[in-house]
Amino acid sequence: MKPPDFEVIVTFNIAEPEPVLDDCPFPIQVIRNERPKGFGANHNQAFRAARGELFAVINPDIRMPALDLAVLEWPFADKKTGACGPLVVDGSQRLQDSARRFPTLATLLCRLIERRHAADYSWRNDPIVVDWLAGMFIVFRRAAFAQVDGFDERRFFMYYEDVDIAKRLGKHGWRSVLQPAAQVIHDAQRASHRDLKHLRWHVISAARYLTGL
Repeated sequence: MKPPDFEVIVTFNIAEPEPVLDDCPFPIQVIRNERPKGFGANHNQAFRAARGELFAVINPDIRMPALDLAVLEWPFADKKTGACGPLVVDGSQRLQDSARRFPTLATLLCRLIERRHAADYSWRNDPIVVDWLAGMFIVFRRAAFAQVDGFDERRFFMYYEDVDIAKRLGKHGWRSVLQPAAQVIHDAQRASHRDLKHLRWHVISAARYLTGL
């Protein structure tokens, strides 16, 4: 059997019970933080340890019905593709808004007031270019991620790192692409709707993104 041509880097951001990883059929590198880091800092750290030409950012609560990574590689045949993401659905197969247009103060206020909103994009079967992809699952071209110095861990601890990096990629001519042929499952926690600490991070990150500070 041909060995997998990918590597997995697992980061334990806080001390917690660890799953048994010894029996996995692919190489795994484990990073254990001495103190908790933010979203961007953790993935930048993993990127420095990675060696592949593509670098995937994946939340630990993502589930993949099929491990067909080649489908997510197809859009990178276009040399301008810097990032690619799959369709994201919840456990009930309801589509999540993981591909969006860049936010403005007006659109954020509308989302807050309406609560329910239409998807920013429509598609058929082929990949489409979008403004940005939600950070629960994004595959980056290594050269693109490196060119923009990864996530901005100085300005963003959590939330809006994905919006910010997509905008910076665009300024360097890279495209973000949604690949409808790939699908993952993610039940969003919406922590900022329930936890004041997360709400504070969300509001601060939105203000920093909108003001450029």
